[in-house]
Amino acid sequence: MAWSRFGVADSERLSPSARAARLRDCQFGRAFTEHVATVCWTAEHGWHNASVRPYGALPLDPAMVGLHYGQVVFEGLKACRSPGGQTSVFRMADHARRLQRSARRFSMPELPEALFAESIEELVRIDRAWVPDAAEDRSLYLRPIVYAEEPHLGLRPSTVYRYLLMAFVTDNFFGAVEDGVSVWVTDTYTRAAVGGTGEAKCAGNYASGYLAQQEATEHGCQQVLYLDAKERRWVEEMGGMNVFVVRGSGADAEVITPPLTGTILPGVTRDSLLTLAREAGLRATERPLALAELRDGAARGEITEAFACGTAAGVTRIRRIVTADGAWDAGSGTDAPITERLRVALVAAQRGDGPDPRGWRHPVR
Repeated sequence: MAWSRFGVADSERLSPSARAARLRDCQFGRAFTEHVATVCWTAEHGWHNASVRPYGALPLDPAMVGLHYGQVVFEGLKACRSPGGQTSVFRMADHARRLQRSARRFSMPELPEALFAESIEELVRIDRAWVPDAAEDRSLYLRPIVYAEEPHLGLRPSTVYRYLLMAFVTDNFFGAVEDGVSVWVTDTYTRAAVGGTGEAKCAGNYASGYLAQQEATEHGCQQVLYLDAKERRWVEEMGGMNVFVVRGSGADAEVITPPLTGTILPGVTRDSLLTLAREAGLRATERPLALAELRDGAARGEITEAFACGTAAGVTRIRRIVTADGAWDAGSGTDAPITERLRVALVAAQRGDGPDPRGWRHPVR
């Protein structure tokens, strides 16, 4: 597809010093780059009118379907610079396919993989100065979103959509957390039920979690951990990321994560860690994980580590689990060797300067 380019004039682009000033605060979702990519879709013309333009406000009709009825899906992926200077996007095709699955669930048109790739290449190229150096513990986070744009309030899918891609520089989602994070197990709220939208990356899944996250904050925790909607017994996932636990240690360690049953987002980072764990000779298991197993296993010293994972969170150790009935450490001691081993392996896969045997890195030339 031909792309129109309406870039910021060189004389108006941020100077290196002004860009550095903006990057002093790289909390998640704050330090945006200077451009966005956008593509329109209509029932008559399909995907068309692709362009890259300066970051700024968009026209919004008060009756827009996405605003009223939530026809909004999105993605999150990373661009990293290798020690040799090559910029690559991590597992881009997998994120493109997940965006398609989310769109399908919401009766929205599916953005072709090739167009998804083109948009990212166009935006990363024009804002390449924003990609952090390999030595920095930062990355360029890419946020593609598709939303229903037709102005009508009838209860039917829109016939007009817009794809939008923006980017921002970010640290780890949790910031600097040397000793790990605490998580609150809510018994008030659930994230998703069978047949719902749990496996789609849609806007409503996150807005509905704000109250549970507020609960977590009130209990001194950085994140919420959800149980299944039916029995309130089985661990599912966290507010914005997947969860793993480690049983045992050393060569006998087993890495466990809840299975994909339609209520859990199929995390690309989750899948990457399962692959990396198995390649490292660890047992990596997808199976139901009861909250009682976490509590009792930690008390017996069998559950030795736990961690959260996601594009934004990377691999972040869970230090403490808090419930209405009590709290316990998710492991013992100050070390989490399996968690750290997988974190290092993931970072190397994302920005490594060597071979890419799995084909996970998509170079932006």
